[in-house]
Amino acid sequence: MNFKIRQSLILLLAATIWGVAFVAQSEGMKNVGPLTFNGIRSILGGLVLIPVIAFISGKDKECKKEHRSIKHLVIGGVCCGIALCAASTLQQIAIQDTDVGKAGFITAMYIVIVPVISLVLRKKSPLWVYLSVLIAFCGFFVMCMDFSVKIKGFLPVITGDFSLGKSEVLLIISAFIFSLHILIIDYFSPKADGVKLSCIQFFVCGIINCIMMFIFENPHINNIWQAKIPILYAGILSCGVAYTLQIVGQKGINPTIASLILSLESVVSIIAGWLLLNEHLTGRELIGCIVIFAAIILAQIPSKKS
Repeated sequence: MNFKIRQSLILLLAATIWGVAFVAQSEGMKNVGPLTFNGIRSILGGLVLIPVIAFISGKDKECKKEHRSIKHLVIGGVCCGIALCAASTLQQIAIQDTDVGKAGFITAMYIVIVPVISLVLRKKSPLWVYLSVLIAFCGFFVMCMDFSVKIKGFLPVITGDFSLGKSEVLLIISAFIFSLHILIIDYFSPKADGVKLSCIQFFVCGIINCIMMFIFENPHINNIWQAKIPILYAGILSCGVAYTLQIVGQKGINPTIASLILSLESVVSIIAGWLLLNEHLTGRELIGCIVIFAAIILAQIPSKKS
């Protein structure tokens, strides 16, 4: 098999696992609270990455020669873990009251939010990236607002309910925090091993969620056992396996192509919600999804510099 095709298929598998994970997150909420679900899945994700770290360290001789700062690894892991905890918890709470497909597409907007935050930090992006932000906003408006357009005379008049639901607000805040999470990784990844950084962030995220679950929720072992399949899927496959597939799949492939393939996670979430949960989006919501996905693709067109 052609090397690039093989790598692309590996990344597509990772995107598929992440897309289906939205279904697991939704189903898990039927038996446990969002803090309990996130806490246990994150701890599982960290545990799964421990043998991966041991395997990679044993196979890659260059890893033994690297002298990256333990200080940066620990600080970076803690910062990433805190950001991941905040973003994933808000996402988990929101999924209780919305379709998994819609949740997947709103969450994917972090791809176009990152350039906006980067601009505030004085990191410029190509013009089409900011155009993609505007297109994504239009897609978000179409997806989440219940409105109709009527023609009066020669002018279109938009009427309807323009208020956002609680779940949409939480998801967009979650997308912003996921954007900050990416920028934190961008800062620390050159200074620390990526897999170890991810392992620490999962444990930090899991520990924070587990502490909060005993304060704000009332977890029972029976309920956790009933939610074992969604938790195991989200922890082992979504956190551990898919992350490892991403690392393997991105080696030797164009980063832009890799990110485009991984962004198919949002499309998979809609298909998974339809097949596994019998969820159906309205025509307006589907149009909003298509517009957002177009913006995601536009945002990842490489510039001459890159």
